[in-house]
Amino acid sequence: MPIALRLCSGRMSIELRHLRCFLAIAEESSLTRAAARLHLTQPAVSRTLAALEQHLGARLVDRSTHHLALTAEGRAFQDRAAAALAAFEAAVDPARLRHRPLRLGHAWSAFGPYTTPLLRRWQRAHPETPLELLRIDDRTAGLARGEVDAALLRGAVEAPGLVTAELTTEERVAALPADHPLADRPSLALTDLTGETVVLNTVSGATTLALWPPAARPTATLTVANTDDWLTAIAAGRGIGVSSASTAALHPHPGVTYRPLPGTPPLPVLLAWRDAFPHPATEALVAMAREIVSGR
Repeated sequence: MPIALRLCSGRMSIELRHLRCFLAIAEESSLTRAAARLHLTQPAVSRTLAALEQHLGARLVDRSTHHLALTAEGRAFQDRAAAALAAFEAAVDPARLRHRPLRLGHAWSAFGPYTTPLLRRWQRAHPETPLELLRIDDRTAGLARGEVDAALLRGAVEAPGLVTAELTTEERVAALPADHPLADRPSLALTDLTGETVVLNTVSGATTLALWPPAARPTATLTVANTDDWLTAIAAGRGIGVSSASTAALHPHPGVTYRPLPGTPPLPVLLAWRDAFPHPATEALVAMAREIVSGR
């Protein structure tokens, strides 16, 4: 039968149904669609949302426009609600009682050249704890939302409640259409790309225009949401991109040429996990990743 978890306060009790209701509203951007998804009436959904907002003392959803939208407080609460719900569902999943896997997220390129050695070594050393590698197009690769237990990330990460450990760094490369005039050069500088349209992955990428010196910053950009679309746009001649060396190794494309960018700040590769309730094998994963990078 359904499990109701109550989070008690002096004012009222919050249950999992409140979190599920709010997340459905956030994902559907509609009270009507959220109600249909939850098999509830729209008034019931409205009452549940109102009760949650009253408990939190904050307005989570802006109803003043024709299109429902989350407030700033709602966007901040969405990640926490998703993580809490995911943690609860993982805790009561019967399949996880004996062998709880360690879910390792990444947005692209995983652990670069160290990916296969890590997976193989982990399988030998920890056969009782499967290591599941999951690609999730999100700046924290699903970690902030509770979809994974740890994540391999690149570049600075600003998300509350996360702990990071730098494992290594990667050199940056330029990604050009294969027939671009600059593709014939053995290497490039950022200033060579100033007049180009830069393709930016604004969902999970680590490159922004702040990488360029202010006086040589490109003015034209094209935004995409994942690595596949990033590669497709570059191959189609719609712009150029900048990424890490592991992208060139793990994401070859017949229409894209990669060239080194010497002198550009290297890109940190981080292992991140949630500060609250980390997976029991997290410490072992950090230690093993560092051993592999150091050649031990």
